[in-house]
Amino acid sequence: MAETTLSRADAGTTPAPATRKGSTGVLREVRSSMPALAWWVICLCLAVAFLYPIWVMLSMALKDPAEQGQIPPSFFPHSPSLANFTHLASVQGLNVFGNLANSVVVTLAATVGTVLVATLAGYALARAKFWGSNLVFFVILATFMIPFQAIITPLFMVLKTLHLSNSLVGLTIVYITFNLPFGLFIMRNSFAAVPSTLEEAAQVDGCGIFSALRNILLPIVAPGLVTTALLTFFASWNEFFAALILITDQTKFTLPVTLTLVTSGDFGTVDWGALQAGVALTIVPCIVIYLLLQRYYVSGMLNGALK
Repeated sequence: MAETTLSRADAGTTPAPATRKGSTGVLREVRSSMPALAWWVICLCLAVAFLYPIWVMLSMALKDPAEQGQIPPSFFPHSPSLANFTHLASVQGLNVFGNLANSVVVTLAATVGTVLVATLAGYALARAKFWGSNLVFFVILATFMIPFQAIITPLFMVLKTLHLSNSLVGLTIVYITFNLPFGLFIMRNSFAAVPSTLEEAAQVDGCGIFSALRNILLPIVAPGLVTTALLTFFASWNEFFAALILITDQTKFTLPVTLTLVTSGDFGTVDWGALQAGVALTIVPCIVIYLLLQRYYVSGMLNGALK
C-alpha cells in the first residue's frame, strides 16, 4: 500500500517540471541557452536602438534655434529650455494645446465607447449561442480585410447626412467603428476562456446576468479589457487620415493633423524644435500608459490569441 501511494505521488509530481518549463516561454528558453554576457549585450543593444530616437527627439525639443542647426549636432542640449513647448501655443497661428485637448477628448470617448460595446457584444457572442452566432462573428472579423481608405467617402457622406460632418462627435463614432472588430475579437475570446459554471453559481446565489457580468466576469477578463482599451487608445491617438478628411475646421483638428502644419516655418524652413516638442506631446502619454499597463496588455493579447 505504501509503495502504491508513493508511486501515485511520484506520478502526480512528475509532470511539474514540464509544466514549469512550458510556462517559462520561448524568451526564457532562449536566455537559458546562451551565455549571460551575450544575453545582456543583446538587451543593451536593443535598449539603445529603441531609446536613442526618443532621446534625440527630447534633446531637439529642449534646444534653442541656434543649437538646433549646429553641425555636427550636439548630443546634449547646452542650455535646456522649454521655449519650444511654450511656442506651440502660437506657432503658425495654431493653438497646438487646444488641438491636444481635442485629441484627448476624442481618444478617451472612443476608448470608453469601444470597450463598452466590445464587452457587451463579446459577452453575448461567447455565451448566447444563437443560430448564426459564429457567422456573425466571422462577418465582423471579415471587416479587417476592408481598407479604411476605401470607405472614407461613404463615411463622409453618412456623417454629412446625420449632420455630424466636421464634428468631433462624428470622428469619435468613426474611431469606435474602426476599432470595434478587434476589440470584439479580444473580448469574445476572453469571455469564452472563462468557465460558464462561474456564472451559473452566481445565478444560483441570486445574481442576474448584468450583476454576474459586473461582479464575477469583469475582474477575470480585466486583461482583455485593458488590451482593448490600450489598442483603441493608441489607434485613436495617432490616427491621421480620417481626422484630416472628416475635420475641416482648424480649431477642431487633432494633434497628428496639427503637427503636419507645425513642420513649416518661415520661407519653407522646418521648425524642428516646435515639431519635436509636438512629437514629444504625442508619444510621451503613450509610453507612460503602456509602461503602467503592459503586464495586463501582454496577458490579454495571449488570452485573445490562444483561445
